Amino acid sequence: MSIYLKNKDTLQFDEFKFKCSIGLNGLTHNKREGDKKTPKGVFAIENLYYRSDKIQKPLTKLKCIKITKNMGWCNDIKSKKYYNKLIRIKKKISHEKLSRKDFKYDLMIPIKYNFNKIIPGKGSCIFIHLTKNYLPTAGCIAMKKKDFLILLKLVKKNTKIKIY
Repeated sequence: MSIYLKNKDTLQFDEFKFKCSIGLNGLTHNKREGDKKTPKGVFAIENLYYRSDKIQKPLTKLKCIKITKNMGWCNDIKSKKYYNKLIRIKKKISHEKLSRKDFKYDLMIPIKYNFNKIIPGKGSCIFIHLTKNYLPTAGCIAMKKKDFLILLKLVKKNTKIKIY
């Protein structure tokens, strides 16, 4: 089964339709770091990362990883070794902090965009994460917590996301 981004504000899985938001500048086949666009294509999804200090471990078939204070996701185009990977936060490497003061990454699934043969600058930190107001993202897909929790019950580790 696959998750489909049907348009800029609808995710669909089987007969379930969920309201969502995407990158401020829409969709692209030519993603670049910082362009505020959501990449088009078919991608696997990664594990579920969650804030155990804020949320109980959700019901899902995905592997669940607790977010800790020192976790980040590298978006540093100068770092070939760590770019678009989960890292232990280091001051010298630009990154997206996963343990945020807001709620957006209380539940978060990385989309495996630019994952296998990573090209620095081609885009990093593309996640499915939480929103309360459906404002455009920096390139991720955002949905409300109640819908995210439903989606988690439906997906498996081999689920793909199709963005077109």
